Amino acid sequence: MFGWLRLAVIGLFFLTIIFFCLAWYSRSVRREKLEKQFDEGQEHPGPREQFIEDGLKAYEGSLRAKLIWGVYVIPIVLVFVTLYVTNFM
Repeated sequence: MFGWLRLAVIGLFFLTIIFFCLAWYSRSVRREKLEKQFDEGQEHPGPREQFIEDGLKAYEGSLRAKLIWGVYVIPIVLVFVTLYVTNFM
């Protein structure tokens, strides 16, 4: 019993580290793209920082930002499927 609990706690700890690293990296790539888009000279209303902040707010609601949550979902589902298959089939 305590072995599974220890595995779950350690697993969630490492998944959290991976999640934050992936989220940080993805957000920084998006920020670079917004900065490059602004610097290319296209017509944008407002200052540069406001344009970037608005773009990052739009990114937070995007599908890519939501897919990062798969870092938690996929491994947990795979562990439960493996447990089910090995114990009940």
